[in-house]
Amino acid sequence: MTTIVRKATTGDASAIWSILKPVFRAGETYSIARDIEEADAIAYWCGPSHETFVTEVNADILGTYYLRANQGGGGDHVANCGYVTSAQAQGQGIARLMLEHSLVQAKERGFLAMQFNFVVSTNERAIRTWEAYGFGKLGRIPDGFRHPTLGYVDAFVMYKQL
Repeated sequence: MTTIVRKATTGDASAIWSILKPVFRAGETYSIARDIEEADAIAYWCGPSHETFVTEVNADILGTYYLRANQGGGGDHVANCGYVTSAQAQGQGIARLMLEHSLVQAKERGFLAMQFNFVVSTNERAIRTWEAYGFGKLGRIPDGFRHPTLGYVDAFVMYKQL
């Protein structure tokens, strides 16, 4: 099995959308309109401020993430990322691989820390992964996310120095 993480190209858009669509439609982990259209989702995920990557397993794209500065100006030394793994690849270590890759990429680009601004509290698998890699919860946003089946749930700000 050959697994690589590489920069996304415009030719990857449909594969990226196939990964993003079910996650965005479910509305359980991202504060993105559940009915977002493909063009808008790709414009967001692959936007000019995002450096977008894909993870391939045997030439099939099974995950994607973006890396960007969390803020501009005086906050541009802190990285931010978003990660999505295809449903068929869940539990296979793809998210961990992308996280490891993003931490290296962030350091190489001179970022001093990484921050996740809005980790939904019910996204327990992601929280366990981020904590296993040294991210801590800096704050809680009470009832910050409207989950489609659970109603209002908390969200966390998570942070790690690089």
